[in-house]
Amino acid sequence: MPNGGRLPAVTKTSTEFNLGLALPLLALALVAAADLITSEGQHFDRLLVIGPALAAITWSVRGTLVIGLVAMVLRVVLGVAQDDSVTDVVAAELVLAAVTVAALWVSGVRTRYERDLSEVTAVAEVVQRVLLRPLAPRLGTVELHLLYVSAAAKARIGGDFYEAVRVPGGVRVMLGDVQGKGLGAVETASVLLGAYRAAVTEAPDLGALADRLEEGLQRYGAWDPDSDAAERFATVLLIELRDDLDVVRLLSCGHPAPLLQHEGRVRALPFADPSLPVNLAGLYASRHHIEEVPFGPGDRLLLFTDGVSETRDRDGDFYPLEERLGHWADEPADRVLTLLHEDLTVYGASGLDDDVAAMLVVRPPETALPRAADAPAALP
Repeated sequence: MPNGGRLPAVTKTSTEFNLGLALPLLALALVAAADLITSEGQHFDRLLVIGPALAAITWSVRGTLVIGLVAMVLRVVLGVAQDDSVTDVVAAELVLAAVTVAALWVSGVRTRYERDLSEVTAVAEVVQRVLLRPLAPRLGTVELHLLYVSAAAKARIGGDFYEAVRVPGGVRVMLGDVQGKGLGAVETASVLLGAYRAAVTEAPDLGALADRLEEGLQRYGAWDPDSDAAERFATVLLIELRDDLDVVRLLSCGHPAPLLQHEGRVRALPFADPSLPVNLAGLYASRHHIEEVPFGPGDRLLLFTDGVSETRDRDGDFYPLEERLGHWADEPADRVLTLLHEDLTVYGASGLDDDVAAMLVVRPPETALPRAADAPAALP
């Protein structure tokens, strides 16, 4: 999937909308044709009310009025063609006028809701850009590819969060998952992202960075004790890649182990001593164990949340992520997450019913050590 990782807009939406615009006119044309070609005594003109009724769904107030007027004119024309009495024509016109008035009201209410929704969507897009900024396609000596899907219908942000920052001497990456869903999870994610961005360039190591995340959430809880964010915890995976060493350092705060692809083979990187999730570390003395694993040119590292690994099929079996990634070992890096998203959607018994975040970190085969001026070796 292209960097940025968001799902594209559903392409059939505009087609459905255009069809909705055409339906009232098509309905009027069909009713008029049916009324003209049927034998005497069989009338379909009563169905002209379908026109303004359908127009209320997709047309503006003015457009709905036009459809209603067209229906009324058609009724007069059909009445003349069928030699209907003046009483029948007037009665039918009154019914069409009443339906048109009701359709105008419905169209007005719908239009106001659509305008409000458009404004809310615009605000959500701004919030998305602030909280979950698009990833740079390349930072230092690594490429980054992202898949991000919110479980909430029409939502752009969920409880999964990510960030990647270029720091002196390397790159630091965070991927996390807040317990639960909804606005409370988004609030917690925003607090952790703020704490991470404030500390990522200053923290001497990943352990200190994890402590800063913990402190940031605790301070927020003290500032607003009634906030739902103060009651939630989050699993977090922190990684650090130096420019001058072919290794990756990892620290897990209760997060699923990432998958490493090396020379076409895929294996999980289990943590011997993972830390507790953020906001639970106070349960015992803070202790962080940082893993260090070889990560050279051509290697790939897949970070993911449990929305990926815990997707189940109709038999209740978990998604075989390690097996699938092995099948895609020869695929271009920018295709892997597209394949993952498509496969998850098909595999899940009810599609994707949880937030999904996955990040593929790639050390390109042609990677060369950067110049000192490009990235001073400040990481320990």
